[in-house]
Amino acid sequence: MNAPVSTPGLLYEGADWDFSTLMRIHDACEEVAVRDLGLDFYPNRIEIISAEQMLDAYASTGLPLFYRHWSFGKQFAQHEALYRKGLRGLAYEIVINSDPCLSYVMEENTATLQALVIAHAAFGHNHFFKNNRIFREWTDAKGILDYLEFAKGYIAECEDKYGEIAVERVLDSAHALMNYGVHRHHRRTIDLRSEEQRVRERRAHDERMYNVLWSTLPERASQAIGADEVEKRRAMLQLPQENVLYFLEKSAPRLAPWQREVIRIVRNVAQYFHPQRQTKMMNEGCATYVHHRILNTLHAEGRLSDGALLEALHSHTSVIMQPDFDDPRYSGINPYALGFAMMEDIERICREPTEEDREWFPDFAGSGDPMPTLRYGWSEFRDESFILQFLSPHLMRKMKFFHLKDDAAQPVLRVDAMHDERGYRRLRRALAKQYDPAWMDPDIQVVDVDLSGDRRLILEHRVQDGRLLEEQEARQVLRHLANLWSYDVLLREVDPATGASLREHAVSPPR
Repeated sequence: MNAPVSTPGLLYEGADWDFSTLMRIHDACEEVAVRDLGLDFYPNRIEIISAEQMLDAYASTGLPLFYRHWSFGKQFAQHEALYRKGLRGLAYEIVINSDPCLSYVMEENTATLQALVIAHAAFGHNHFFKNNRIFREWTDAKGILDYLEFAKGYIAECEDKYGEIAVERVLDSAHALMNYGVHRHHRRTIDLRSEEQRVRERRAHDERMYNVLWSTLPERASQAIGADEVEKRRAMLQLPQENVLYFLEKSAPRLAPWQREVIRIVRNVAQYFHPQRQTKMMNEGCATYVHHRILNTLHAEGRLSDGALLEALHSHTSVIMQPDFDDPRYSGINPYALGFAMMEDIERICREPTEEDREWFPDFAGSGDPMPTLRYGWSEFRDESFILQFLSPHLMRKMKFFHLKDDAAQPVLRVDAMHDERGYRRLRRALAKQYDPAWMDPDIQVVDVDLSGDRRLILEHRVQDGRLLEEQEARQVLRHLANLWSYDVLLREVDPATGASLREHAVSPPR
């Protein structure tokens, strides 16, 4: 592409771009990000991809070098069909939490869209990935790309050695359990770069442990045992255990070493995505705020034309559009809309606070510069706690938030929070709860195994607010669990207050 710059001071003119244009855009965005916003980010690596490659990235959850699985091809076909029919568009970019930070940008983008996505991904998301506490504690940005390359090669090697059907069966079951394959409480961060070297050592050690554990188990009916034996058994198996895939990897009696390693790969990928689930609104809000500030600054300095800024604002407003609740397009709160609105509101409180703002946010109201507060928020919070800390009454009124109490025991819905001080706090707590994985995800844990009898695996779902699992879906997931465990599986749904059993789901492995 040929994109000469003819106007002094402008980074580019028109829609065309070449790689020297992208370099000028990147360097200008970096200058503003450091000088005006004080951002701290990984080195950037920007790759240009086609629409088909973007569809392929969609299908494999946005990760490069991913292993093969039939579900990725199915998702590719679905996305491609919708795209070709004009029923959906494609993302302007995909960004990977890695060091260096890897950003895929579409070759079909105009020069202005490239400026927007570079500011958004290469500096906004990049800063968030590097500085947010959850990402720092739970992910290995330096090792993820090497680990994905190892995982892809390992899965391919297993397919050659044991057959595609056998590998696919393990992957199908492991994927079905991915949401229950993460540690939600702090553990030592995995060094992904050393995984390939540690595989042989780990397998040899684990196999010795599995042999000791299972070779002593008699094949006989269950017998009554004492409480001390039960506790000893649970301690040996590290029960209760919230990470179901971790338990299967370590303790499933009939899995071969390669099957355990495949489960471990799926579990590590699930853990990689877990911080993103907890920070979706903040992450997108941060990146959207950053690209908005950077592009407006470049325009004010004469480096973007009026036409380029208008094009960028058109895309920006499309991204942050929040449909009303009665709009056919409504599917909940747009994370871009809420995230960007909160970042802008924090800026307003810092620069032009009201008395209400000073009462609610005495620590930073009127501080003048919003960036220290924003960088602190981006670093130390996740979606739920960020809403609890920073959502203001002003923004709740602006976005027309209200809280409905939906009680199955009552004949009608009830508005449970008014726009007064108590109502604002209640509304803020209710909204934050919708972003809390501990509240939204079912609390399911492995609690026991009948080692002295039929080796049945026992799980408990601690039911919140009377919300039982959908029975058909629960049984489908349990079938995948039984497939990996190789023995019967029982899931009890219990009342956490009384311990009473509300419902049971029992599944046997396929024969």
